[in-house]
Amino acid sequence: MLDTAMMAGCASAQKNEPEVKPAETKVILNEDGIAVFPPKSALAYVDGKDYGKLEHKTYFSKIAEKEKGINILLPPGYTTEKKYPVLYLLHGIFGDEYSMVGNPNGGNSVTIANLINQGLASEMIVVYPFMYTSKTQPQCSAIDEANVACYDNFIDEMTTSIMPFIAENYPVLEGRGNTAIYGFSMGGRESLACAFYRPDLFKFVGAVAPAPGLVEGKDFAMYHKGQFAEADVKFDESKTYPDLLMICAGDSDSVVGVFPLTYHNLFLKNEVKHIWWSIPGSDHGDPAISSGIYNFVQRIFK
Repeated sequence: MLDTAMMAGCASAQKNEPEVKPAETKVILNEDGIAVFPPKSALAYVDGKDYGKLEHKTYFSKIAEKEKGINILLPPGYTTEKKYPVLYLLHGIFGDEYSMVGNPNGGNSVTIANLINQGLASEMIVVYPFMYTSKTQPQCSAIDEANVACYDNFIDEMTTSIMPFIAENYPVLEGRGNTAIYGFSMGGRESLACAFYRPDLFKFVGAVAPAPGLVEGKDFAMYHKGQFAEADVKFDESKTYPDLLMICAGDSDSVVGVFPLTYHNLFLKNEVKHIWWSIPGSDHGDPAISSGIYNFVQRIFK
C-alpha cells in the first residue's frame, strides 16, 4: 500500500534527537558543495532559541471559488518594519498546508529557522500553501487524471490568489529576485512546472523527489500525459533563467522511483543548468527532504 504520509511530505525530525542514522551525522560534500546529509545542529530543536511564528490564515481562491487554508512562517526576529523575501514550500500528494511544516519541535520549519539563527540562510518568510485546487472536492481522493489536474491548477492559484494575498498582508520584497519555490513529490513536480511556465516569477527553484508527470510517462498508478513536451523543458533564450535550479532524491525511493533521475537526464539533454544529487539509502521522505531543504535554503536570496 502506498505510504500517503510520506507522500504528503511529513518531516521526521524530533526534539533534540532528529531521526538520522549515525552515518548521517558526518557532513559529506559532493562536487557541487552539497551536504548530502545535513548536520544534527541544523535539524534539532533547541530550547530557548527563537523559531519564529507560524500563522494559519485563510484566503479566497479565485480558481476554486472558496476559502482555502495557508500557513505562513515568520522568521526569527520578525518585524513589520522590514521587508522579507518569500519561499513557497509545496507538499506532496494527499498533503495539505501543514504537511511540510513539521511539528513545533522538529521538521522543515525548525531546519529553516536554525539556518537563519546560525547566519547560514537569509531571513525569509516561508509560505506553506494547500496545493489541491478544485471547485468541487475538498481534498485529493485518488491518484488519477482528474485529481492530478487539480494540482496542475496550482500555477494559476499562485498567480491569481496566493501571491497577491501574501503581498497584501505581509511585508514582503516582491519580484523574482525575492521569490523562491521548492516542493516535495507532487509539490516538486509543480515547483518545476512553475519554473518553466513562469520563469519571470521565480529566481530560485528546487524539488526533492519530484513526482512523474512533468513530461509524458507512466508509473505504478497511472499514465501521465505530461505538462510539457520533452523538447519544451528548457528556458527560451528570450526568457530569464533561474539563478538556481536544484533536484535531489533518495536512491531507494519506492514511490517515485527513478523519475527524478529522468528529469536530471532530460535537463542535461536540454542543457538546462541545474544541480542534482542523490541521498544514499533514502526512501520517499527523510533524509532526502531534510537534505534538500538544508542545501536549498542556504543558497537562495544571496
